[in-house]
Amino acid sequence: MSQDKIERVTSSSSGVVGRAQSIARSARLLLDSSSRPQPDALTNSEAFLAGISSCGVTLIEMHAQETGIPLTRIDVTIEGVRMAAEPTRFARMTMTFELAGVSATQAAELVETYRGR
Repeated sequence: MSQDKIERVTSSSSGVVGRAQSIARSARLLLDSSSRPQPDALTNSEAFLAGISSCGVTLIEMHAQETGIPLTRIDVTIEGVRMAAEPTRFARMTMTFELAGVSATQAAELVETYRGR
């Protein structure tokens, strides 16, 4: 029997054009199209970026705890830039990590752990 972990999300129409409902396990999330004039919910692009930045937070927190590094807080900001000529693609993304409770060397090692995974 395989030990592979399967992640499953089902997305469907919400009844509002330009808004989808996504369900994972029992968690429900509404997502608006990034091209909606005035989105009310998180947009698809924002959710994509949030997935990446929240992965940075949780991976670094858990690694710090497992290795005894005294991390007390982490904030990760991600910014995606899409060019007007190609609005459906990110031209570049930048991530900024702010870590508290650790030395500069420990912070650099924790961020490198994230980059390596």
